[in-house]
Amino acid sequence: MDWRIFRAIYDVSLDHHWVGTVFSDIEKASIPFMVIATVALWLLARPGGERKWKLAAVSGLASAAVALAGNLVLHTIWDRPRPYESHAIRHPWSTSTDASFPSDHASASFAIAFAILAFDATVGAVFLVAALVIAVGRVFVGAHYPGDVLVSLLVGLAAAFVVVRIARPLVAALAGIVERLTDPVLRPLWRRRPGLSRSGR
Repeated sequence: MDWRIFRAIYDVSLDHHWVGTVFSDIEKASIPFMVIATVALWLLARPGGERKWKLAAVSGLASAAVALAGNLVLHTIWDRPRPYESHAIRHPWSTSTDASFPSDHASASFAIAFAILAFDATVGAVFLVAALVIAVGRVFVGAHYPGDVLVSLLVGLAAAFVVVRIARPLVAALAGIVERLTDPVLRPLWRRRPGLSRSGR
């Protein structure tokens, strides 16, 4: 079943080469984008103000780390070959030979998205859409089976739960340490410029 679904999806990329190329470009930028966007939440949090986005940023990055650690364990349990290693198919967009199950890209992305979703529904939804695009893209470029990315969703959800629900005091303490370093640097950037405090004057 996993192979048949994979083949149906991957055939779209083979029949319409531009689809695979687009997803390949997305995949190359996926993890840097998710990390930068997560760090941006911290930078956009007003120093001394509400800590929601700071906690979301730290939780997101920590959840990604937990998800990747979990994947290492799963890789040792089942070193599943990539689709193009087990089947005679063309694979112009992927050449990795590490374990296919589950997807590191998808697991980290879902972990970040679910962690942020726990703090901010709107921003978290945007991150979740990005994670879904990344996960689906892993199949379109031929790097993973659909089952790999489905399990990655569960891994990401579990990692976010552990960080947000169980390790929250540790996350809050870590955020406190980091903000003591960043707030003095960011605070001047939030000060209003002279003459802009009142409109029309």
